[in-house]
Amino acid sequence: MTASTVLAIALISVGVVFLATSALGVLRLPTFYARTHAVGKSETVGAIFVIAGLIVEHGWDTGTPELVLILLFAFLANPVAVHAMARAEHQLGDAPADADAEEPS
Repeated sequence: MTASTVLAIALISVGVVFLATSALGVLRLPTFYARTHAVGKSETVGAIFVIAGLIVEHGWDTGTPELVLILLFAFLANPVAVHAMARAEHQLGDAPADADAEEPS
């Protein structure tokens, strides 16, 4: 096993842990906002680690620029999509659970 293969396995493994955490958060967290927070953070980081591992394993050839573009798109689009979903939910009238609590004096 070469060093690049070990690094790729490590990166992909870390990414899979983040993606599994994201899936677990969707299943276990109680509110829409908690679930979107879990997905927005861990899914983005997990996807970046997996794609980075693929880039390391793939090496530099004709497919690598496409993987880099996918990585950049995931880095930019995932947080924006999660924010748009949360904003749409808020505009429909579903406020976060602690938004109705009174402010301490």
